[in-house]
This record gives sequence, C-alpha cells and structure tokens, in this order.
Amino acid sequence: MTAKLKLSALDADDLAIVSAAVQDALVAVRDCAYLKEEGRFVLLLNRFRWEADPGQEIGHTRTHSALVFNEVTGVRHHDIPTAEPDRMLELLAVVLENEHSVLLRFSAGRAIRLEIGRLACHLGDVGEPWPTPWKPAHPVE
Repeated sequence: MTAKLKLSALDADDLAIVSAAVQDALVAVRDCAYLKEEGRFVLLLNRFRWEADPGQEIGHTRTHSALVFNEVTGVRHHDIPTAEPDRMLELLAVVLENEHSVLLRFSAGRAIRLEIGRLACHLGDVGEPWPTPWKPAHPVE
C-alpha cells in the first residue's frame, strides 16, 4: 500500500505546495463542482504523483485525488466547455491572486476563478496509484 498525499493550504506558501502537487493533473469538466449551499468547490483529479520516487516504485504513477476549496462565495470561468462534460482539462497551476481570489489555470488558456472568504484548501489522494509510462514535460521558455 502506497502512502497517500494529504495537504492543506491556509496561505499562499501552502497553496504553492498544493499547486506543485497537482501540476499536470487531469480533470473531466463533469468532475468540477461548485456546491453553493456548502460554500465548497471540488475537483476530482487524475493526479501525476510528482512526489513519488520512480526508482522505488514501478516507474511513474498517477492516482485519483480530491482538491477541495471551502469558504467559496462565487465561481467564474473562462473558456471551460461546460456543455462538454466529458472534456478533459489539464490543470497547470493553482494561484492565490489575493486574499479573496484563487485562480485555477488550465492548459489552452482555460481558467476557473474562485471567490473566497478566506483560503481553506485540502488535497487528498483517494485509492491506489497505477503505473503510467508518461511523465508530463513542458518546454523551457
């Protein structure tokens, strides 16, 4: 059984660590949900395990994870194909823009902005990891 990642973010430094952990995560549009009555925004991710040592394990791995933001008062999005629930999005970064705004940046210029009362974010792995032959790579600019 592999150790499951469990992180919380209450400030910008914490969120930078969460962002690094979820970089290159895949999420279906249908797996992004704003639970307005609960003040919560949830993403169910297919996360690349950057923290795993490929020499100690079966190579590169992915796992399912839940990324949860509490204290959410509103959600706006740019170019998220909400009419295509099966469309996969690639999460690139999670950034605290200011004390009342978190930006989720996806590939292809897509974004979700969360309006928050305060930062209260949690990331937790769910289930066991599985092998993947692909390690995400980005061109150096």
